[in-house]
Amino acid sequence: MRSDIGSTLRELRQAAGKEAKAVARSAAMSPSKLSRIETGKAKPTTIDVDRILTAIGVPDAVRSDLVEIARREATEVVAWRFLRRTGLHHHQDSIRAVEAETAIQRVFQPSCVPGLCQTPEYVRAVLSPKGLTSDVLSRTIAARLERQAVLFDPEKRFHYLITESVLRWLIVSPVEMALQIDRIVTLSRLPNVRIGIVPLSARMTEVSSSSFIVYDNRLVIVEIPHAEVSTTDPKDLDLYLARFGRFEQLSLEGEPMREMLATIRDEFLRQRETS
Repeated sequence: MRSDIGSTLRELRQAAGKEAKAVARSAAMSPSKLSRIETGKAKPTTIDVDRILTAIGVPDAVRSDLVEIARREATEVVAWRFLRRTGLHHHQDSIRAVEAETAIQRVFQPSCVPGLCQTPEYVRAVLSPKGLTSDVLSRTIAARLERQAVLFDPEKRFHYLITESVLRWLIVSPVEMALQIDRIVTLSRLPNVRIGIVPLSARMTEVSSSSFIVYDNRLVIVEIPHAEVSTTDPKDLDLYLARFGRFEQLSLEGEPMREMLATIRDEFLRQRETS
């Protein structure tokens, strides 16, 4: 059962005889933020909980237990089978709402082309094996393609890191892969979009396993085979931002990146000619 950490914090503050304004001031937050946390209208981070408990003056053992609860509650795991049951097109709408509130999105993708960069044919190929009905499949494809309009919002920034292997996997036919690569090249010329390719020749310092998306400095979504993991824990955010930075150092951008993509595209076109 999910704990109500907000009401627990409020009860501890009242038991200590502390006024909300005084606790908020000591915790380096506004009284309105503390009120939202105590009433359950805002989910506190582990840092928030630690500061509030320190301001209240609870014993170390109590503080340690509640900080651990906050850390666990900052991470949410939703199985893909649940999302399929409730409708993947609805999930696309939820992600679009997150993107609407995000100033900068960072994506690391070692599995497939990032969703906002996919062509319609590529979207269909990625979603088709998921066992969706034809109606839900069509609605999910349409919802993903509608999300792509956000790329042309000049107030937002996007930074994509894609492994070279993603661009060589035949998710669709060779000619459709060539078209997909052309789309990535086109998007890379937008002023608010950065695309980097991590080449197979790069000397890797860590395994490029799961894909992940960092929304500003507030949320990370990690995609694993059976589920989508979301976390707002600051320590997790720091971990993924640092990981993104390490892959960024290995990536090719600008003209060198576009030259690599042109080479891969031409290889796909030659496959079509010889098939």
